[in-house]
Amino acid sequence: MGDPLRVLVVDDERAFADVVASYLRREGFDVDLAHDGPAAVAATREYRPDLIVLDVMLPGFDGIEACRQIRALTDAYVIMLTARDEEVDKVVGLAVGADDYVVKPFSPRELIARVRAMLRRPRTTPTSSSAPPVEVGDLAIDPAARVASVGGRPVQLTRTEFDLLEHMATHPRVAFSRRQLIQAVWGGQWYGDDHVVDVHVAHLRRKLGDQADAPRYIRTVRGVGYGMASP
Repeated sequence: MGDPLRVLVVDDERAFADVVASYLRREGFDVDLAHDGPAAVAATREYRPDLIVLDVMLPGFDGIEACRQIRALTDAYVIMLTARDEEVDKVVGLAVGADDYVVKPFSPRELIARVRAMLRRPRTTPTSSSAPPVEVGDLAIDPAARVASVGGRPVQLTRTEFDLLEHMATHPRVAFSRRQLIQAVWGGQWYGDDHVVDVHVAHLRRKLGDQADAPRYIRTVRGVGYGMASP
């Protein structure tokens, strides 16, 4: 058996963080704790977690800024914890590189289910090791190297962003529903709503310099979802 997977829990409510950590340890994870933004970044650098549970509301600097800095250090999965009425936190959190979000209040068991579902995702998609590079105009995607570039310039994508782009690019004539993309990228055990796909697509378009109303790479298919634009 390999080493236990490591999870970093970041929340300034120490009692709550301790409860979450105890549930995770009971499930066999190695768990580290941090209680503010700077400590979250430092712990990520030191412990190299496989997944980070990151609250939005943190002292020092908030979870949004922590996620932004964490993304410069690792492509570990990030699950943001947001308040029930703060839709903007969900959108901005995903935009800076979070993979999923859980809305407070929630049961620790729900969070454990999300963590397990996220960590069941393969590090690469099944086609990644053998699929040839794909080009859509001046966008080049190399599934084996997990590299995307526009006009020869590398584009920095999170793991989830790359998985989403790769899946569409390796099936260029398919119009995917949001639920199909969730099944392919997030996995069948994913618990969230379809809105997560829209946010990640919007972020991909921004990074690629694409426009929804005049797409060069990713097209919106009305009444269905998304697909790749014609080369």
